[in-house]
Amino acid sequence: MAHVVAVAVTDEMPIFELAVPCEVFGIDRSDLVDPWYELRLCAAVPGRLRGPGGMGLEVPWSLSELERADTVIVPACARRTQLEPPAELLASLRRAHERGARMVAICTGAYLFAAAGLLDGRRATTHWMNLTDFAHQWPKVNVDGGVLFVDEGDVLTSAGTGAAIDICLHLVTLDHGTTVARDLARRMVVPPHRDGSQAQFVQPPVRVPAGTELGPVLDWVREHLDEPLTVPDLARRANMSPRTFARRFVEITGISPLRWLVQQRVRLAQELLETTEEPIEWVARRVGFGSAATLRMHFQRAVAVPPQTYRHVFRGQRRPPRQ
Repeated sequence: MAHVVAVAVTDEMPIFELAVPCEVFGIDRSDLVDPWYELRLCAAVPGRLRGPGGMGLEVPWSLSELERADTVIVPACARRTQLEPPAELLASLRRAHERGARMVAICTGAYLFAAAGLLDGRRATTHWMNLTDFAHQWPKVNVDGGVLFVDEGDVLTSAGTGAAIDICLHLVTLDHGTTVARDLARRMVVPPHRDGSQAQFVQPPVRVPAGTELGPVLDWVREHLDEPLTVPDLARRANMSPRTFARRFVEITGISPLRWLVQQRVRLAQELLETTEEPIEWVARRVGFGSAATLRMHFQRAVAVPPQTYRHVFRGQRRPPRQ
């Protein structure tokens, strides 16, 4: 008997996070495993739902099918749905969970799980752009922003967009083993497993707004990251006392001067790892960390993977290195 995967569809749902479960579970792959999964798209009111850009989507199944499924998936949802989840959908999610279904939230689908009470006291994740908002709205959830997905056994959550592929392949691995998951990944032309975390894709370091009194000295700092630099050094160049400089820096950027300096050095290290073949020790000296050990410590803390792993993953994304 086929394993039934029910996907909860809501109005204006982002299409990619919905398409991935359809690709993984909705295409007959009985040549890999027989029987393959049976996919059902479910909605509170079956019929035609609104998609992005005026797209229409026919959803044939009701929420009663979701409650009977083996695995329930809630993909990313529109902001309005995040803030005001449909009560009937939340009730169905609770019933499915109580019955023993495996519950999977992709990206901001975690908002619906949290609203249904499925994540209280649990570790969970969502898209990195929503982490602060999500943690504020749902303080009982142990939010982990440094992972691609979280597997709590009966409840799983994933980071954004591309992590939909990671978590769906993880489900196939759990159900049918690594060989089947690897073969499926090969057909999809994606890696069967990605190392690292969504921290690799978080926005670039804070930049000081143009036109401030700190602009010239920090432009100079960016060109001298390989030199030993301290807050008193920067303050002298800005013609300020260290205390005044540190206070103005936090007022303008929201972070301390030393944290900004570490961000700049890590970002330059990322560029050099992507665009050169120089050894890690050379990169460490070039960005001002002095040693490979210090670089690894700061780099892994900021990016969640070691420098060598980052280079392996991102080596093809070439940009001209900073001179």
